[in-house]
Amino acid sequence: MKPVYVINGFLESGKTEFISFTLSQPYFRIKGTTLLVLCEEGENEYDPELLKASKTVVSLVENEEDFNPAYLTSLEKKYKPDRIIVEFNGMWNYKNVVYPKNWSIEQQITIIDGSTFEMYYTNMKSLLAEAIKGSEMIIMNRCDSVRDKLGGYRRNLKAVSPKADVVFEDSTGEIDEIFEEDLPYDLNSDLLELDNEGYGIWYIDSMDHLERYIGKTLKFKAMALIPEKGPDGYFVPGRMAMTCCAQDMAFIGYVCKYDKVKELKQKEWVEVTAVVHKEFWKEYKGEGPVLHAISVTKTKEPKDAIITFGA
Repeated sequence: MKPVYVINGFLESGKTEFISFTLSQPYFRIKGTTLLVLCEEGENEYDPELLKASKTVVSLVENEEDFNPAYLTSLEKKYKPDRIIVEFNGMWNYKNVVYPKNWSIEQQITIIDGSTFEMYYTNMKSLLAEAIKGSEMIIMNRCDSVRDKLGGYRRNLKAVSPKADVVFEDSTGEIDEIFEEDLPYDLNSDLLELDNEGYGIWYIDSMDHLERYIGKTLKFKAMALIPEKGPDGYFVPGRMAMTCCAQDMAFIGYVCKYDKVKELKQKEWVEVTAVVHKEFWKEYKGEGPVLHAISVTKTKEPKDAIITFGA
């Protein structure tokens, strides 16, 4: 079977840049020839040196009716590729595509220009749906001007392709965004009880979306860190967190106002119930989350005391 990698997307969505980047990566290099089947010619062209270095031959299919098993088989016989990449024309209906029987789709990726997504979704929804329906990954780039709409865009894409990984990118790279529907707790609940996963996500999400939590009541287990210097009546309940290894271990937590701080012992485990406020704090160099404790009670160290990000 011939492995086939399909890259979908409308004209100028960034398919050529994505394929060029992929061809340049060591992990995508193999012995033998790669056949790149182009279904349209965009403004960006492939670098001849890159094609030579990656042993890639290019064949253009200009008409949709020519993209059929017989013609594709003729290309395979001509170039004898070890694998095939298809840069598919987003204006062609992917529903009608039939590949040669010995071609096996290894991966299908859809590239979308975030700045024009709304227009295509409104006017060409059926074409877009067919393109992304079988995609394992959807990459929406050029999202700088639509960051406030990404939650809705993600819901639209997931409605059509629930199992696809959706990645958003702006001019600086991938957007590490946490959307409300991905949170492991219900923001509409009167009390957010945070387990290990919940505490880590809440800590990170509060940096970018503090407005989600202002006025919310949290309940979590934490280690009490009592600063040697600082105003009376405050401590930092938090957890040790590890990104990938012990060298990356760090204490993460936000300051908490509590009128009985003097009754606490340094690094003892407590269960905190507190309301989230937004206040100025010197160490934040501006406004940030400040917890107002409702109750702080002693508790046992949890079985999984260390939070691991990225696991």
